[in-house]
Amino acid sequence: MQFHHHGYVSTDPRVQPAAGVGVNRPAELPDEVDVLIVGTGPAGMLAAAQLSQFPGITTRIVERRAGRLPIGQADGIQARSVETFQAFGFAERIIAEAYRITEMAFWKPDPADHSRIIRGARAVDDEMGISEFPHLIVNQARVLDYFAEFMANSPTRMSPDYGFEFRGLEVAEEGEYPVTVTLVHTAGPDEGKERIVRAKYVIGADGARSKVRDAIGCTLAGDAANHAWGVMDVLAVTDFPDIRTKCAIQSGSGGSILHIPREGGYLFRMYVDLGEVDPNDKGAVRNTSIEEIIRRANEILHPYTLDVRDVAWHSVYEVGHRLTDRFDDVLPEQRGTRTPRVFITGDACHTHSAKAGQGMNVSMQDGFNLAWKLGHVLEGRSPESLLTTYSDERQVIAKNLIDFDKEWSTMMAKKPEEFDSPSELEDFYVSTAEFPAGFMTQYAPSMLTAEAEHQALAAGFPVGKRFKSAPVVRVGDTNPLHLGHHATADGRWRIYVFADAALPGAEKQGAASAVADFAEWIANSPDSPLAATPSGADPDAWFDVKVIYQQPHADIDINAVPAVFKPQVGPFQLTDYEKVYATDPKADIFELRGLHRGGVVVVVRPDQYVADVLPLTATAELGAFFAPLLASGKRAGV
Repeated sequence: MQFHHHGYVSTDPRVQPAAGVGVNRPAELPDEVDVLIVGTGPAGMLAAAQLSQFPGITTRIVERRAGRLPIGQADGIQARSVETFQAFGFAERIIAEAYRITEMAFWKPDPADHSRIIRGARAVDDEMGISEFPHLIVNQARVLDYFAEFMANSPTRMSPDYGFEFRGLEVAEEGEYPVTVTLVHTAGPDEGKERIVRAKYVIGADGARSKVRDAIGCTLAGDAANHAWGVMDVLAVTDFPDIRTKCAIQSGSGGSILHIPREGGYLFRMYVDLGEVDPNDKGAVRNTSIEEIIRRANEILHPYTLDVRDVAWHSVYEVGHRLTDRFDDVLPEQRGTRTPRVFITGDACHTHSAKAGQGMNVSMQDGFNLAWKLGHVLEGRSPESLLTTYSDERQVIAKNLIDFDKEWSTMMAKKPEEFDSPSELEDFYVSTAEFPAGFMTQYAPSMLTAEAEHQALAAGFPVGKRFKSAPVVRVGDTNPLHLGHHATADGRWRIYVFADAALPGAEKQGAASAVADFAEWIANSPDSPLAATPSGADPDAWFDVKVIYQQPHADIDINAVPAVFKPQVGPFQLTDYEKVYATDPKADIFELRGLHRGGVVVVVRPDQYVADVLPLTATAELGAFFAPLLASGKRAGV
């Protein structure tokens, strides 16, 4: 965390100075906004949090409820999401209050007595070391609370506008605020009254029954598995020995349970198999009582018993897998003729079972993907064509998710005798761990993601996949840290310069230095992306350029490091010493990530995905990559 560069700060440094639209922000919902977000679920709140970092953009998020969500249905937080929380500054705090999954136990019928269950196996949750971040369980409402805090502390001082229900919208062909949105007050003295808001862009984050989706003519298409599950969050007394361990439980009676301990040490969740559902059931299974769910749980757990003392929440759902064919308002025949104005995210786009713990996690990445793009377009950094990449990128990811979830939920519903081998379920869980953890996402080549022409130079940073952090040592203060953890959700591109073998200053002694040549180009060339930075802004306002040397930190002369890696920032033009790194002798990032010792540039998008890998000498290629992304931003004073 960096502060004091605008003057001494004696209060909480997480509270950024109000700026732009955050100065004297009106409490009432304005008549005109740049971005209107409908729904305060995970996708909507992350999008709002990201947009709150753009001081010149008026973003408002509306919610039909009268206040914050008291209890959320989602609870699984995959490691990719915790990485994202790190960028928003609350990973450490949410880890402290969450339940951490380290193992999963698999219970099966006792071969000697099928009426009883026995523990068959245990599986390590992240056996392959996919991420340095843990797999967590925590109430969705707390995730939303943390995003709300981040928004409130942002320069825009954003907060949700509660008590507004979305009724409809119309998109005009022209005008500064072409989207006219009709809302209705759901609380307070104006309850029942209509309210019209005009927006440049609208994000529908209003769930599986999305009215925004309906308004732009999208429908969820897919199928139902005709299998029902009862889910309950309970406080109970039991002799089941793994009550504080995640479990997949299959009984001889044919029923199964997915058991998930919750945060706090006492609460736990059970997904209880209610069996096949008649296609003509017409939803009657959803009336299953909590008493019946508890009875079924006890039947599956035999010989153990479950004495439920309190029910925090319960529901019944039928597994369904549905997906929309587009995530914005541009019809197929309109592609290439106009850019989108209305977007849908999260459950409004894709629905599936809850048992793989994907809903909240994938939804948040939808919001992350879209929000920074809106910020760049609205600030004039990028052309509107950037917005077409949202639906292109995220629709494919949602399809992959549904395909995975179909397989997982089908396996969870199988009877023990239907498996090809006794270990089939746990083998699938271990072998596919990278997908539910959120790390199999790989964006295809586009205006945002280059072809992997130079991938061999940085094998550990696959183009299109998330930037996988690794240990380094910061030269200025000798602190060991993770390189990726220093990237905050501020809407900036990251350009990581992995130096060649030359020490800083070697070029002054007549030695060749590829990193020195690169530093000269990126600092001074008109083709450098830094040339698009607005006049009067800090030199790293749009692009965060860092250098990582191959030598230990004690060998690096900080004064010899090129100036572009030590930008002068803030009103006092103070030197930023936190962009210069060296290898950690205990974990050399060049070896860990397969980095070519001749020097490599790794370009990372604002949402943490690798956009390009280039040799240090390929400055023309780097300039060409950014040129179309900055077409409308190369104006002094934007």
